[in-house]
Amino acid sequence: MEGDRQTVIVLGASNVSRGLARLVATVRARAESPADLFVAAGHGRAYGVNSRVWMRRLPSILACGLWQSLAEHACAENAAPVAVVTDVGNELLYGLGVAQIAGAVREAVRRLADRGVTIVITGLPLASIASVGPVRYQALRTAFVPGCRLPLPVLKEAAVWLDDELRAIAFAAGAAFIKQPGDWYGLDAIHVRRRCIDRLWREVADAWNWPTTARPSRGSVREWAGIGSRAAETRSLARVMLHTPQPAWRSRDGLRLWLY
Repeated sequence: MEGDRQTVIVLGASNVSRGLARLVATVRARAESPADLFVAAGHGRAYGVNSRVWMRRLPSILACGLWQSLAEHACAENAAPVAVVTDVGNELLYGLGVAQIAGAVREAVRRLADRGVTIVITGLPLASIASVGPVRYQALRTAFVPGCRLPLPVLKEAAVWLDDELRAIAFAAGAAFIKQPGDWYGLDAIHVRRRCIDRLWREVADAWNWPTTARPSRGSVREWAGIGSRAAETRSLARVMLHTPQPAWRSRDGLRLWLY
């Protein structure tokens, strides 16, 4: 086994992808050893079903290659692996029921718990969702999920129910649960404001009981561009299957990034 390394597992969707460079900065600043960061995310990502955004398709989080990679990855004995499960709820707009979505998240959490991972789960942005009116909902639905026909009152009710399910999953797994304030979210109600992304990752790192440090450096433009240009291990683009060797990115100071 190589020297001690911190394993960090991140399951999510668009907020993870948008905040990935800042997550890397937080991990670099607060992990006590060089980190291996395993991420299953992407715009529109779902836990239990494949997802499509425009011409790009991604497998479900449960079916992606992250789990096999973790099985092959040796974790240092004195650097317990940590994980965050976030961005739950895209499947509501795809027509899935709360029980089905919660079942997929519960399975992901079980797989993490079986590996002795310290888990953090974020709730849904209920205050942000509650503030959405019919006109804004129609605009957002047309922009992001044009095929969605879910009425707004049904969505709001389902979001509350799903958040309750996430709390129950966290309690059963002994995981920390983070409630997301409404002021973290912008006009579209589902994406964390860029100025609040650092706060999200800081709360996650606090829940992992990582030591507090000074505000992390955001890294160079070159690093941000390098991280942002990397692709998931398996994806379909315009019906063409594409494969990217992993890890997808390595920093000069030893951090490694796998994308799924």
